[in-house]
Amino acid sequence: MTFTIDSARSIFPNTQVADAIPATVEAFNQLSAEDQLALLWFAYTEMGTTITPAAMSAANMIFAENTLNEIKQMPALDQSQVMCDLVNQADSPLCRTYSSFGMNVKLGFWYQLSEWMKEGIVAPIPEGYKLSEDGSDVLEAIRQLEGGQQLSVLRDIVVNMGYVPTGGTKKVKEPVVPPKDLASRSKSSIEGIDNPTVLSYMDNMNAFDFQAAVALFAEDGALKPPFEEPIVGKENILAYMNEQCYGLKLTPQQGVSESAAGEFTQVKVTGRVQSPWFGDNVGLNLAWRFLLNPQGEIFLVAIDVLASPKELMNLGLVR
Repeated sequence: MTFTIDSARSIFPNTQVADAIPATVEAFNQLSAEDQLALLWFAYTEMGTTITPAAMSAANMIFAENTLNEIKQMPALDQSQVMCDLVNQADSPLCRTYSSFGMNVKLGFWYQLSEWMKEGIVAPIPEGYKLSEDGSDVLEAIRQLEGGQQLSVLRDIVVNMGYVPTGGTKKVKEPVVPPKDLASRSKSSIEGIDNPTVLSYMDNMNAFDFQAAVALFAEDGALKPPFEEPIVGKENILAYMNEQCYGLKLTPQQGVSESAAGEFTQVKVTGRVQSPWFGDNVGLNLAWRFLLNPQGEIFLVAIDVLASPKELMNLGLVR
């Protein structure tokens, strides 16, 4: 048997994925622009109290400063219109600029707007505004999620705002953050796993040494982020890591390793990942599903958000 990227995605098929996340994002996308803005403001108001100072420093907000200041100087009606345009993915210079930002900058952009809305610097949600019944249902669904899952929903919402023409928008080239020096790097210890490729992947990701992490992949290897299609090829994987993975802290806990067809090896690791956007008590429960080729290179690593903390302990049940 020869694996393809598509067939490789089926390893460890009993992994229980948190399907509430894409369902909540889709429900949000069905709301009116006014309800989306109000819900986003309510969400940042509730969740923003746990956002850490490290988050904004990780976001390289210098790339959004001009755009934020432009909005800050607008009359209130124009500020409201700009925010509606972003939600409606309108074709405007500001929406195109927003689409060029990376994920962390987009999260920081809306966090800053929400702070200014609370201060009255940017047009706030009208006093007494009531969400529609559907909007209230979506807000309640977000409240019911774990903190890490809430952040995942928030991320997916803001990433998809702004104008995105066919073919995509050229991203702002943010400076690549240098990896941690060797002396300060920690070594991963994963119960049940001694595979050097898997351990090196975790160590390099935590050191933000994305070049070294990508070097572990086969030339035709792929990374599949949660709820997204696989990213194929080392150059594309590196671009994704530079944009999306800086500041993340991976804490793998335990795993299983099994032989697969064609002298491949499949490895499943469960653990947590923390984002700079929240404190140490908030994290996503994840599974990393590796398929390694006979040379020990990563053919695919699929990353899943787990449905519940219980899944972290279910390795013995999902082989």
